[in-house]
Amino acid sequence: MKKLICLLFAVLMVLTLSGCSESEGKITVGVVQLIEHEALDAATQGFVDVLTEEFGDGIVIDVKKAGGDSASCATIANGFVAEGVDLIMANATPALQAAAASTSTIPVLGTSITEYGVALGIENFNGLIGTNVSGTSDLAPLDDQAQMIIDLVPGVKTVGILSCSSELNSAYQVEVVGKYLEAKGIKVITRTFADSNEIASIVDALVTECDALYVPTDNQVASCAETINNIADGAGIPIICGEEGTCKGCGVATLTINYYDLGRTTGEMAVKILKGEAKVEEMPIEYFANPVKKYNPTIAAKRGIEVGSEYEAIAE
Repeated sequence: MKKLICLLFAVLMVLTLSGCSESEGKITVGVVQLIEHEALDAATQGFVDVLTEEFGDGIVIDVKKAGGDSASCATIANGFVAEGVDLIMANATPALQAAAASTSTIPVLGTSITEYGVALGIENFNGLIGTNVSGTSDLAPLDDQAQMIIDLVPGVKTVGILSCSSELNSAYQVEVVGKYLEAKGIKVITRTFADSNEIASIVDALVTECDALYVPTDNQVASCAETINNIADGAGIPIICGEEGTCKGCGVATLTINYYDLGRTTGEMAVKILKGEAKVEEMPIEYFANPVKKYNPTIAAKRGIEVGSEYEAIAE
């Protein structure tokens, strides 16, 4: 019996050691992503590709998705801290907030964050957080997006704006776009939802009051693009979107960034930190330099909207 117990103990030790050896001596990076979504997935992939290209087998990257739940983001981030990872990448605002709250020592890089000052409650934000947090922003020029509504929907008088009430960055976009449109003499109706089950009834009401809709870069709105499109399609209401993934599902056009490239930029920041070439507290937020005008050919045709040659068709 003693021999059997010793043998089982030896096997257990071998299995334990072999499990540890996978990351032993390697760089470890944890990725917490709010939700599975085309844009966020692309940003994560760009990030992972850069680190893999740089470190090869010398790095272990653990990607975990929170299913759209902020509490799960916190659980994942705290788990990475307990494991002692070398860096955390937080994809989307709730993920960043959770990661920033979980550690003050491990470098945290955000991506797909619209406005860091809003997300982290920093007043008079100047682009440098100055703590263990930095990253990249997916903010496209909001005034230009608002002007697209005016350009593509001639005679527009009322615009409805839909966003999730828990997305602080959405509130920022809604405010900027709303002020721009109102300054142009256009009435703006804003509606928020706390639960995706509310979206259908809210959109049903908006399409009866508005000539066009605007949806910002908002992960919860993006996840309901099909529902929004079905209602807008029946009413013939055009939608301008904050980013390409949502536009692919329900929009006529967008001024968008490339999320894969944004993720790669975040990865390049991570490489500098992990190689000791830069300190996260000294790294300002980086922005996507050249947003692109894109349109959805199918939905644009259904709405009878023609776009100029400066618009690039979204691949279907």
